[in-house]
Amino acid sequence: MIVSINQPGYLPWLGYFHRIAVSDVHIVLDTVQLEKNSFTNRNKVRTSQGWSWLTVPVRTAGKFGTLAIANVEIANDRGWAEKHWATLRMNYGKAPFFFEHAPFFEDVYRRNWTRLHDLTWIITEYLLDWFDIRTPSQFSSKMHAIGKKDELVLNLCREIDADVYLSGPLGRNYLREELFAQQDISVRYHDYQHPTYKQVYPGFEPQMSALDLLFNAGPSSREVLMAPQEQVAL
Repeated sequence: MIVSINQPGYLPWLGYFHRIAVSDVHIVLDTVQLEKNSFTNRNKVRTSQGWSWLTVPVRTAGKFGTLAIANVEIANDRGWAEKHWATLRMNYGKAPFFFEHAPFFEDVYRRNWTRLHDLTWIITEYLLDWFDIRTPSQFSSKMHAIGKKDELVLNLCREIDADVYLSGPLGRNYLREELFAQQDISVRYHDYQHPTYKQVYPGFEPQMSALDLLFNAGPSSREVLMAPQEQVAL
């Protein structure tokens, strides 16, 4: 059984979804600490000038180092939702499939969210559905595994009887593969080769939020996302 593990993200990029798609089970790592300037609460969208960050402000004053992602609260006094929805409308209004999905996102940005995790997951679920990715997901906050860094990853894999752990490329910097081997778990790395497709503006900007593909490719999104990968899971 191939297991992938990743922190939740706001409007994740294509590689995030591809790794889930090629896994048998995906674990949402929501028990680790929120990191500054991470993709947990921000991501990039295409604009006429190239790209722009969309960042969800969060309440972290005096809490860094003790604040698990599952408990992060949104700073709703900063008017972020209106700005994000306006940015999407302005920059994707001419994308061929934007208006098919606009009602969902308009509703998301009109709702009053308290926890960041709830916001990120409802959007992630929507994208998983439209990309026809049926991999079951579990949340680390609902599991029993403990530990730090690669020990936590290993214990999560052991808890669900994984045979293979499919790590992101940065795992090469900290995973002690011998620990996994001792538990008969193979470690593989997911090196996503980003596809190209027609964007709403001239040229191509890679590593945008997966919304960019959805709004531009619509029903062809899964085909683009799952384009043959020469270096996946080597």
